Amino acid sequence: MKITGKTLIDLGFKSGKWFKEAIVYANENALKGEALVNYLDSVAPNIIDPFETGLAYQKNIEAETEAETSNIERVFKTMDELMKTPTVVNGAVMPDACPTGKIGQIPVGGVVVTKDAIHPAMHSADVCCSVMMTSFGKVDPKKVLDAAFGITHFGGGGRADVFDFPKELEAKIKGNYFLNTERSLNLAKTHLGTQGDGNHFLYIGISEETGETVMVTHHGSRGFGANLYKQGMKVAERFRKEISPKTLTNNAWIPYSTEEGKAYWEALQVARDWTKLNHTVLHQATCEQLKTDPTQRFWNEHNFVFKEGDLFYHAKGATPLDDKFVPDSTDGLRLIPLNMSEPVLIVKGNTTKNNLGFAPHGAGRNISRSQHIRNNSDRTIEAIFEDETKGLDVRFFSGHVDISELPSAYKNAANVQAQMKKFGLGEVVDKINPYGCIMAGDWKIDAPWKRKRK
Repeated sequence: MKITGKTLIDLGFKSGKWFKEAIVYANENALKGEALVNYLDSVAPNIIDPFETGLAYQKNIEAETEAETSNIERVFKTMDELMKTPTVVNGAVMPDACPTGKIGQIPVGGVVVTKDAIHPAMHSADVCCSVMMTSFGKVDPKKVLDAAFGITHFGGGGRADVFDFPKELEAKIKGNYFLNTERSLNLAKTHLGTQGDGNHFLYIGISEETGETVMVTHHGSRGFGANLYKQGMKVAERFRKEISPKTLTNNAWIPYSTEEGKAYWEALQVARDWTKLNHTVLHQATCEQLKTDPTQRFWNEHNFVFKEGDLFYHAKGATPLDDKFVPDSTDGLRLIPLNMSEPVLIVKGNTTKNNLGFAPHGAGRNISRSQHIRNNSDRTIEAIFEDETKGLDVRFFSGHVDISELPSAYKNAANVQAQMKKFGLGEVVDKINPYGCIMAGDWKIDAPWKRKRK
């Protein structure tokens, strides 16, 4: 009698992609009875259930105000649930932590260590969100900001043929299972030299140590990375249904030991290469506009996955301190921005038991953007902007102020720095004091679909 999928289901096995190969093998070898069951037991995926109680994790955060108490309670609640995920072996939260999404989803400011597993939702759609600095020497900061404003691009969508696209990077995209589509390559080319929206920025400041003018950019891999994340989540969900159906959908994973896992890891490295290039073209074009050579340049991710052996460190808004996580590290230096009215910190640090090799990535939030806007509904946007940006040259690329990106929308920067010191989360070796910055602003006011409706 021919063995079919129904045969396997009647024997108590759960349907999955492994059925196809198992059925072919069983029929070719005329397996039946105990021999068939033994074979199916040997090839059927092992179902892995979440832990009943979440593993312990490092809590590098404490409350200074009532709002922070509420925020921390929500951070711990979501981490407690996340740490039940069966691949997890360790975790930590940073002083800038704040929840995002459903309970059980990694918070901003979270670090989660897993074994043989890459969890796409733990790096999110903003793959390889990162910061890069270039020091221009003792140049007028206004000249640098003016030059950069004419070169960068914020808001939705991309731009066409502004920067040359490297053939080597194009070949890597075409050679990867997760990236080899016309859409993926188009996004990679048209989003090059763009910075997006939200909390992404181009910041100009002065180094306390050298007195030189410094530019810092902050953005991720744009639509190119978001498309990769989408494909990764589809594959992770397929594995979740097959090997751990009780795991939360947002914590689905791709086993690294599979072909898909290795291909996804390689795709993440391509996204990293693209993001570094995206920073570099903006920095180099600004140098060329100013007819000057950079005196220093380095960068680091703070929203990515880092590998050590069979362990994967998912940093959702956490800065890697340890050089083992940053293969192109420059003297162990890392960048931690706070808000537009505060310095960008340059830090160094070592791995400890509580920091797991990471530091905060910024100041974080205690309340959502929308709640911050509601809390300020009794004042005009113009009044809020004038009050919070005194002495600074702050520009919104769209021409519309976004008050959810002004300093008061973020946690107290002094408190974050104090907790960094208390918990051993990096040593500040220099500060880039603010002159001004560029952000997207509320670009959706003039979004193409709205203009079309009008």
